[in-house]
Amino acid sequence: MLESIPTDLRGIVLVTPWVIYLAVCDTVLSLLLPVKIFAPDFVYRASSQIAYSVWRWIQFIFETLNGADIKFSGDRLPTKESAVVISNHVTWADFYMIQALALRSSMLGQCRWFAKIQLRWVPFLGWGLWAMGMPMVTRNWMRDQRELQRVFGGIVSRRWPMWLISFSEATRFTPNKYEESKIWCKQNGRPQPLHLLYPRTKGFVTTVQQLRKAPHVKVVYDFTVAYQHKDKFHVAPSMWETLKLPNLSASQRYKFHIHARRFLLEDLPHTDEELAKWLEQRWIEKGEWLDALKAEWFAG
Repeated sequence: MLESIPTDLRGIVLVTPWVIYLAVCDTVLSLLLPVKIFAPDFVYRASSQIAYSVWRWIQFIFETLNGADIKFSGDRLPTKESAVVISNHVTWADFYMIQALALRSSMLGQCRWFAKIQLRWVPFLGWGLWAMGMPMVTRNWMRDQRELQRVFGGIVSRRWPMWLISFSEATRFTPNKYEESKIWCKQNGRPQPLHLLYPRTKGFVTTVQQLRKAPHVKVVYDFTVAYQHKDKFHVAPSMWETLKLPNLSASQRYKFHIHARRFLLEDLPHTDEELAKWLEQRWIEKGEWLDALKAEWFAG
């Protein structure tokens, strides 16, 4: 029935119940914010269950109702394993890609994303993110120390299970930003990764150094997301298209792929400078992997 109606109307029909549910959940999460002072563990568990229901629903729309066929490759991820998660950033659909892996690893409700601090003051939405324990940052890592200590403290001292997720490039990939990245790398003597922006290292270094203290966080996951639309590499559907278009992979001819690598924290270098180099090397390898996938997709 939904296949026969205009796509914009189809999207409205699919998304409206979810948006209403999201508003209710944001209200509940906002009400939990003052409770967090007295019962932080209870609020974390409750907010994780609420988050699971919200994200599972939107994932169902994307993968099942709208036919996004996500391909997975790389290392096998254990279930219910806490991790520092890094990824490249292309588009809104990146969230679906990472959540697809989280769902299959039984960690969907425990995903926590770095978010802009301005969202904290958005009624209900921002308060809900705050109650969930999302890191709210400015991307100025010297100014963000107190906020990061709040987030890291919950993970380290209370041993909250979590995927702490960041897009290390700090912005979405675009051709113009890629050219800017190449210029910056040339001026600063850094290698430019293929199909990627050069990563910002300070956030990653701070996160790793702090979470080494958490006894249950023992790994770093490195995700690489890739897309293709017909013969155009690195082109993904827009946010609204992911919600309204049927048969994203079959009829619309979008390709979705996420590649996972798993590294033990104990194997990572210990100095800040060496950790920054480690992240840089991962981005070089990600670019090489993307280039090989691009060639495979074009050949196939």
